[in-house]
Amino acid sequence: MAVPLLACDRGGTIADRAKPVHAPRVARQGDLVELIRLEPGIQLDIRYASTNNFTGQKLYDEPRAFLVRSAAEALVRAHRAAQRDGFGLTIFDAYRPWRVTKKLWDATPPGPKRNYVANPEKGSKHNRGCAVDLSLHRIDTGMLVEMPSGYDEFSERAHRDFMATSPEAAANRSRLERYMEAEGFRGISNEWWHFDYAGWENFPILDVAFSEIR
Repeated sequence: MAVPLLACDRGGTIADRAKPVHAPRVARQGDLVELIRLEPGIQLDIRYASTNNFTGQKLYDEPRAFLVRSAAEALVRAHRAAQRDGFGLTIFDAYRPWRVTKKLWDATPPGPKRNYVANPEKGSKHNRGCAVDLSLHRIDTGMLVEMPSGYDEFSERAHRDFMATSPEAAANRSRLERYMEAEGFRGISNEWWHFDYAGWENFPILDVAFSEIR
């Protein structure tokens, strides 16, 4: 099966970016894997499959989560490490088709808030299946733990160095970071929930709908 790459990722014009072109799959390790097929204990709270997100719009047809295989397997290891401490991973978003990145960009007014949204001209690590947005839940209750801010909260409270929070929230943020970094993920400065998998640059930008992934 061929997968679409973006013309802009290969030096195309801005006008080309809404016109994905077809190219052969670059490598088998680029295949997207559904997370709950690898580990059913991972919880899903896919916000863009509902209206419970900053746009107020449903952007995904299905509440599913995918990553490239190497990242997915690393995430499962992080989940199992968390389980030993009584926690599990809850996924808000993982692989994101490029068309959704463009919708998120268009839904965000120009200004400071765009620092929290990927520019579709460059594509997103989410578009490569190499980024995940997540939190922790307690295994005994299934409830999300306290964090310094909500998901997709565009404020200083979302920043990793924000310290004016409760000791419990700060500890949970550090705990999540520890589990993820041990398996090759790295966070970004302004979103405690976002982690990129090492080697993301080796994977293509994709615009494949969830329904097309087998």
